[in-house]
Amino acid sequence: MVPVLDTRRTIDAVWKLESAKIIAGLARMVRDVGLAEELAQDALVAALEQWPTTGVPDNPGAWLTTIARRRAVDHIRRSQLLTRKQELLAHELDQQSDPEPDDMLRLMLISCHPVLPTEARAALTLRLLGGLTAEEIARAFLATGPTVTQRIATAKRTLAEQQVSFELPGEEELGARLSSVLEVIYLIFNEGYSATSGDDLMRPGLCQEALRLGRLLAVLAPREAEVHGLVALMEVQASRSAARTGPSGEPVLLHEQNRGRWDQLLIRRGFTAMLRARELGGPPGPYVLQAAIAVCHAQARTAEDTDWAQIAALYGALARLLPTPVVQLNRAVAVGMAHGPQAGFDLTDPLTGDPALRDYHLLPSVRGDLLARLGRPAEARLEFQRAAALTRNAAERTFLLGRAEALAAHVQAGPTLGSATRSFLADAGLDAATVRSYGQTLRRLGLALGEGLPLPELTASQVAEVFATAWGGAAARTWNRHRAAVRSFATWAELAGTADLLERRAEPRGSVPPLSPGGLDELCDRPGLALREQTLWRLLRESGAGVKAVLALNVEDLDLDDRTAGPGIGWRSGTARLLPRLLDGRTRGPLFLTDRRPGPARLATADLCPETGRARLSYERAEYLFKQASDGLTLRRLKPLKGSLNRQLSGAS
Repeated sequence: MVPVLDTRRTIDAVWKLESAKIIAGLARMVRDVGLAEELAQDALVAALEQWPTTGVPDNPGAWLTTIARRRAVDHIRRSQLLTRKQELLAHELDQQSDPEPDDMLRLMLISCHPVLPTEARAALTLRLLGGLTAEEIARAFLATGPTVTQRIATAKRTLAEQQVSFELPGEEELGARLSSVLEVIYLIFNEGYSATSGDDLMRPGLCQEALRLGRLLAVLAPREAEVHGLVALMEVQASRSAARTGPSGEPVLLHEQNRGRWDQLLIRRGFTAMLRARELGGPPGPYVLQAAIAVCHAQARTAEDTDWAQIAALYGALARLLPTPVVQLNRAVAVGMAHGPQAGFDLTDPLTGDPALRDYHLLPSVRGDLLARLGRPAEARLEFQRAAALTRNAAERTFLLGRAEALAAHVQAGPTLGSATRSFLADAGLDAATVRSYGQTLRRLGLALGEGLPLPELTASQVAEVFATAWGGAAARTWNRHRAAVRSFATWAELAGTADLLERRAEPRGSVPPLSPGGLDELCDRPGLALREQTLWRLLRESGAGVKAVLALNVEDLDLDDRTAGPGIGWRSGTARLLPRLLDGRTRGPLFLTDRRPGPARLATADLCPETGRARLSYERAEYLFKQASDGLTLRRLKPLKGSLNRQLSGAS
């Protein structure tokens, strides 16, 4: 008998290799991704039960496929589908041992369907096509297992509710649908290549998974140039992995990398994929152009040999095809290398007011590099400090602070925006609520302009530009609150005229009308909306209770049968349908929980759920999420008018 541990390892390995093909074939049969995965999991359970006793079959993949298909046929028969369909499936079970190649392409198109939010597409793709568990995906993206599980479950439910077609689209539509698949695969690769958060610069596992998916897609869609372009781009970029970090994990800039450490096998694979893309002809798309840029870098034996003029021209073509702020920023880098730092720096000026790059750390990083090359070290240091404050990746933050520190000798001593802000909040005699409110405003000012900005250099035009970018579309009340914070700070710091360009906005008078029932339904029906938000918003609407009172509820307060939670809080069928799913078996602790567990310093709080370890959802976070979903509305807008509430309660069943 084979040892149980060895058998389990074999099953894990087989599942990694075969699960995507099995699920793809089942999805074609049952027309439901969630059900297909459940049936495949049934086959896996059967293997875990039988193989330790009977031994691993000669063809384990075929064994799993056969068991899964039998489960599918049983399910369809139980569902009493047409006899003809049963006969067709039974014949297929007998005749077909391997899934059709189209099954895998179909599964890719479904898991990356545009009806799903981007983060849900990535999670579902890694789950169905990568065979990763929710915990593995969570570790890769620094999320929690329950969060990823909920994303995947919501994605499957959305696909079913939206009745997404399981048929392959026609040739004309296929190209448009493939763009979503390419976007997800490249997103996965980029998260591995330049991790947005955490301690490490890279997550190699995600890069390898994206490469595997890209190569598979190239086999499934061999006539699509953009597919081969993406594969070429990822192969060449991945070839630099070993040279991208130094001995301590610090980033190494491209022009400083040891090119002898670049992986020549991956470079050759990238060149081959690029040749395939070119052979297919047609105007180059975004991925083919980006691959051409990567090939230019790979062809240069040294950094000095790089054809920056050609790269700048390619970025110009890419910017015309895909005029996004990030592409424009990359073009500025290339132009700065090809035609001098001033030319590149001039291209970054229009980007500083773009809201899409407000918190993008690479914008001040690029500007800092160009300013340093222009011989303006004090300004360069400020930009590097801004970039370090914006990044969530520890390795990048350390690297950027090091670059800023190297320029410290060129900076005159004196009060800075950051030091003055801290002193103001500590010494101005403000109450706790005002400190919190003013702190939000001044922190945004520091992120946008740099905490190291010498205080005397803070100008009214700089402040006005930050306000236009950060709060230009905000409600009058929000704008005026931030304006009051800057005016108070300017008065304290004796900065005359700093807020002169910020005009007070007229605030609407009278009571705020509630959000219409149709408006709430529209918000709650959005794909990918978390169950927690759906439940909270429905409960606020149906109960008419205050936001803080609802957020303070504990599971023990609920009477699900009576649809009440103490005096004054009751709900109707909309909330009643959602609450059991939200509780998910919990019997204690706060009703509404945060997405993640709190850090070690907060473990002593009394508002922790004893069953999940997560904390109570805060008013500020709940308000922020509703504003994001509703284009700036507050949770107060969910409270119905009194007459409407009375009608609701009298009609409750």
